[in-house]
Amino acid sequence: MPMLEDPSTKYRQFKSVDLPNRQWPSKKLNRTPRWLSTDLRDGNQSLVNPMNARQKRKYFQMLVELGYKEIEISFPSSGRTDWDFTRELVTTPGSIPDDVWIQVMTPCRKDLIDQTLASVRGAKNVILHLYIATSHCFQSLVLGKTHSECKDLAVECTKYCRSLTKDSKDSGVENWIFQFSPEAFSDSDLDKVVDICDAVKDVWQPTEQDKMILNLPATVELSTPNILADQVEYFCTQISRRDTVVVSLHPHNDRGCAVAAAELSQMAGAERVEGTLFGNGERTGNVDLVTLALNLYTQGISPGLDFSNLDRVREAVESINNIQVPARWPYAGSLVTSAFSGSHQDAIKKGMNLRSKQGAAYSDHWEIPYLPWDPQDFGRTYEAIIRVNSQSGKGGVSWIIQQKLGLDLSRGLSIEFSKIVQNQADLHCRELMASEICDLFEKSYDLDQGSDQLRIEHQASRRDSAI
Repeated sequence: MPMLEDPSTKYRQFKSVDLPNRQWPSKKLNRTPRWLSTDLRDGNQSLVNPMNARQKRKYFQMLVELGYKEIEISFPSSGRTDWDFTRELVTTPGSIPDDVWIQVMTPCRKDLIDQTLASVRGAKNVILHLYIATSHCFQSLVLGKTHSECKDLAVECTKYCRSLTKDSKDSGVENWIFQFSPEAFSDSDLDKVVDICDAVKDVWQPTEQDKMILNLPATVELSTPNILADQVEYFCTQISRRDTVVVSLHPHNDRGCAVAAAELSQMAGAERVEGTLFGNGERTGNVDLVTLALNLYTQGISPGLDFSNLDRVREAVESINNIQVPARWPYAGSLVTSAFSGSHQDAIKKGMNLRSKQGAAYSDHWEIPYLPWDPQDFGRTYEAIIRVNSQSGKGGVSWIIQQKLGLDLSRGLSIEFSKIVQNQADLHCRELMASEICDLFEKSYDLDQGSDQLRIEHQASRRDSAI
């Protein structure tokens, strides 16, 4: 079928939030949120071929090594694979570091709550994640319940969870954190969300010293990021005893704005973010925790995570998920630090040469045109920042000769040789490798026959005088 000439008959604009005194636009991101990786739960359930136990163990260990302290490991009542993995992780000595909290998810059904709690028996630190839908669409079409009925069920199940965890002397777990998610928060009536969350909170009775988590999922991204930020700020100002809860985010990326939505919503008051590495997840994915973390890092704020070898992380995720990270993906893509354009290359070369001339230390302020961050911070080299094809100019060509042969070409020679290189790139209709460019240089100026840099520069000075 064709696209509609008037899509307003089929789709409606998302309602804005009446928040005339909103504060978040004047705020800045100046702190690191609590991170939760849901790669093993939300990410895994979206894969064409879900992870097996070996892959899950490998992925969990990688998350721990990266520095994640909260990891949603499974939906134990969803099937045998998740249940078995949870039990294996919990019962294998040394598998879960003492400072790591594992999170398990359950719907508001007592039999499934029982299965979930049984799966983590013997663990030290557990976040029990209970959820129920709060949007009219989900409540009426999926659950067949009214808001009042959903609220009563959430309260009843929270009481049940409490009786088997924090109030039980035989819960089988040392430390509990309770998390409640009003599923489809971003598509819900905000006052009804506050109502159900307050009711759940009144049952759990969190304190400033023992907080619970209220997680606000953008289960499907339906609006611009500023609207989600308004929703989060409204929630934060209306929920009672705000100092006893941690407000968490769970953004999805249906409109391609999950990172922006997560950042603006932190400015609006959220303190925790759930997501996945490189944004794997249902449909268009979850928010990308790598991009969020490195956005903070490149603003001078430590994310508390270690992506010093980002390519290794990317390769591991690609191998396990069987999904490739796009070449232009922020930070991790294979081409994000590569320049092909002649003007870009010239600017980068000048910036890098100036930094070298100034003797800048590794930790000194970074300011290079077209390179907003230092590739070496994430385990990359400068070798691939300039690559040459038919769009490249003298700056890129001379940079490669400088890096590979140690020759600082004069302007005239750079112009002359760049034309030779460009002709070859046009001829072959592809990028020229650095080795090919060096071979072409040596062949063009008889370096392989005993010529030296002095003769080359002598030729170059004669050309420069004629330009």
